[in-house]
Amino acid sequence: MKSITTLAGVVSLGLCTLSLPALAAPKCELDRPVKFGGMNWETNLIITEIERFIMKEGYGCKTEVESGETLTMLAAMQRGDVDVNSEIWATTIGVPWEKAVASGKVKALGTVFEGTEGWYIPRYVAERFPDLKSAADLPKFKDEFSDPEEPEKGRFYNCPAGWSCGVSTANLFKALKLTESFTLFGPGTGAAQKAAITSAYKRKRNIVFYYWQPTTVVGQLDLVKLDLPPVDADAAACNTLPTCANPKPSGYPPTPVLTGVNTRFSEQAPQLATFLGKVAIHPDQLNSLLSWYEEEGAEPEEAAQRFLSQHPDVWSQWVPPAVAEQVKQAL
Repeated sequence: MKSITTLAGVVSLGLCTLSLPALAAPKCELDRPVKFGGMNWETNLIITEIERFIMKEGYGCKTEVESGETLTMLAAMQRGDVDVNSEIWATTIGVPWEKAVASGKVKALGTVFEGTEGWYIPRYVAERFPDLKSAADLPKFKDEFSDPEEPEKGRFYNCPAGWSCGVSTANLFKALKLTESFTLFGPGTGAAQKAAITSAYKRKRNIVFYYWQPTTVVGQLDLVKLDLPPVDADAAACNTLPTCANPKPSGYPPTPVLTGVNTRFSEQAPQLATFLGKVAIHPDQLNSLLSWYEEEGAEPEEAAQRFLSQHPDVWSQWVPPAVAEQVKQAL
């Protein structure tokens, strides 16, 4: 009877036994921690932890996270203070991203998923006001979304200050001439934005807001997307700029969500760059993971390990077999 045992470092074939070396401990290409830009929305938190786990267990690298907002982290990546940004919403950031790439200091390595953005109301609000179909209809319903601080106006919930979506939404808000009938309210953090929406939803209060997906909010709540103007590429590009002098109506174009890195980092650590360039997760898998994450009140690290445990067929395609084996042993 023949038996084969490899992970223990021994191969036995009949009466002949050969000793093989155990898997060598991985050695990182860098002698310093890999620095990630940490934005505080769920997909970024979780994807960052997935990549960090693989780097630690598969490549033997130490990692750190520098927390900040989108444009701040983009500037840090250009300076080399941050090596990796796991979620670059290229179309949303627009010109600042294009300028950063043109400088040669940063580069995109791959597309993680395709994201979408929009203006939403809960379905119960759509049923209360069946004539509210589009963003252009909002002025007629301003009293139904009354702002506690300016009751003569409605309140529209934007994303937090410092996020690139806050800039594009503010410009679209101006382009649609909503400033006379609505205030544009920016919660201080992503968590505050989410809490305001979910609190209103639970109480069946009227609310209108910007959001994006894949996210737990869009995935779990029964929402209706308001119609926006057709996408105008030039207008959408201008709307991403805080300095856009003449914002014009345009819907949000679908945006590839990229892995961005500091160019020098990619040259110093080509194996890590190759791995990061292959990271891709289907939105359905993210939505499922986000639902579990929300229901369980889990930490990003727990969600990352759940994904790695449940989808080895996905992430093992990102790395060489020896690296995949190291990661599997660590789970």
